[in-house]
Amino acid sequence: MAASATTAVLDAFFTAYYRRCPVSATFIGVHDYDDRLPDYSERALADAAAEREAIHRSLRALPAEPLTQAEALDLTIVEGCLEIQAWEDGAPHFYRGNPCVYTGEAIFGVVSLFLRPIAPLSQRVEAAIARMRGIATLLAQGKTNVRRAPRAWVERAIRECRGARAFFGSGVQILLRDEAIDDPRFAAAAEAAAASFAEFQAHLEQNLAPGADDGCACGEEALDLLLRRGHFLEADAGEVRAAAEERMAACAAELGGQAAGIGARDWREALALLADGHPPTHGYYARFAEMWAAARAAAETGGLVTWPDFPIRFVPQPAWAREAAPYLYFLAYRSPAPYDASPIVDYLVPPVETTMSPEEQVRRLRATNDSVIKLNHVIHHGGLGHHVQNWYARRAASRTGQIAAVDCASRIALFCGGTMAEGWACYATDLMEEIGFLTPLERYAQVHARMRMAARALVDVDLHRGAISLEAAAALYARRIGLSPEAARAEAVKNSMFPGTALMYMMGTDALHRLRRDLAFGSTAFDLRRFHDRVLAHGSVPVALVAGAMRREHTRPASPEIRRQ
Repeated sequence: MAASATTAVLDAFFTAYYRRCPVSATFIGVHDYDDRLPDYSERALADAAAEREAIHRSLRALPAEPLTQAEALDLTIVEGCLEIQAWEDGAPHFYRGNPCVYTGEAIFGVVSLFLRPIAPLSQRVEAAIARMRGIATLLAQGKTNVRRAPRAWVERAIRECRGARAFFGSGVQILLRDEAIDDPRFAAAAEAAAASFAEFQAHLEQNLAPGADDGCACGEEALDLLLRRGHFLEADAGEVRAAAEERMAACAAELGGQAAGIGARDWREALALLADGHPPTHGYYARFAEMWAAARAAAETGGLVTWPDFPIRFVPQPAWAREAAPYLYFLAYRSPAPYDASPIVDYLVPPVETTMSPEEQVRRLRATNDSVIKLNHVIHHGGLGHHVQNWYARRAASRTGQIAAVDCASRIALFCGGTMAEGWACYATDLMEEIGFLTPLERYAQVHARMRMAARALVDVDLHRGAISLEAAAALYARRIGLSPEAARAEAVKNSMFPGTALMYMMGTDALHRLRRDLAFGSTAFDLRRFHDRVLAHGSVPVALVAGAMRREHTRPASPEIRRQ
């Protein structure tokens, strides 16, 4: 039976995506390109643009034909993706002007092959050798394409070069030992990769580092595109900013009014109290699993969601990654590849070992205390938040919904996945608070987390409209949120590199709360578990589109097919 015109267009889009983004394809579980790195040569970029335009023309010329709800959703999202990709082609935030694109793809092209056993070791070794041999070409393209960049982006790329050199040096030696890799080509390719990164680092330091921190703003027109065609929001940037400012003020007042009730003079002192509740060294790793089991039991008892049988294992970060990880986008939890078999998922816990000095053990334990384990590692990432949402996403009927929120080299696979992935994870923490799973101090910390989330939305808008500088954004985080100077700077730099991204946390969370209120209002039959299961079944697609579909279903019976006009 011949494929429909819709299927053909979607096939063309995803085939092109995986071929042009081979490292992302590895993270997603498409392994046809595991031996390749992205090609950012002028010829490849021109070919990609022509291919994208041809797909867009085919999409616009589709005949009227019956569509499932998932197909209609995918067509809407893919058209937005194509428009955003066209903008990214000329934007300085990506391969035209950001050296971190090149460092991130080069390092994670190899790291991605060893984070999980995606294939027999011999196949991964062959793919890694090929990718390491291709790093010199990719970084040379970075030199050609990136002639000027904000100082902060260059500094981050230099930092990633240091991490890459650590990985391809001592990290690879540990990997060779731990995985029993005896192919001499692997070590030779790693040595060449380290040399390429050293050369690229010297180029960044000598030729690009003196630049100023201007050029970070994407501009109002681009920000509007991201809001409308990426997140599919009805609110414009000004309305997002106003909501963020209002939220920050409300949270600040709430924090001030409640501090005394938990034995603190102000909210900064209250948050510092959280660090005191940390597990002992000997029970550190077990504590994650204990908290996960307790969170799952509470969520099921509270009737929050149909929790899938998708176990997670909290294990120490691999020894081969430890020296490099602090310099890189090395996540403790990465969304499991939707197209790989993942019967159990490894969560790479920040290590605390008896071989560390007592002082270092205490420092790390205070940074990863019980509340951090509960709120961040378990609820937000490894439990009801990302992990449960990822299980539903990989089974979604929507093809974009399956892959959009997969963590790749430096960001998620498709911009459109953000409001659901991050919105749900933050909303999940709110749910656990509702059922009484958080302590009074943790509930207080949640108010601060909401204030920080609103600050990120405000900075996202102001920074990319050109209303504030990078320095002013960092100062706002330090003054109003209480971040350390280093953390404030890092947050602002991340905001500057990925326009329209920081605001998705607040906008996604708020949209989920609003949808729930609307569908529950006046209903005696509203079932919270069924509601959440239905939301998650759509996959990692914009919450605004999910809300529209569910509101329509609420007012009239859903039709299994719709017709494209």
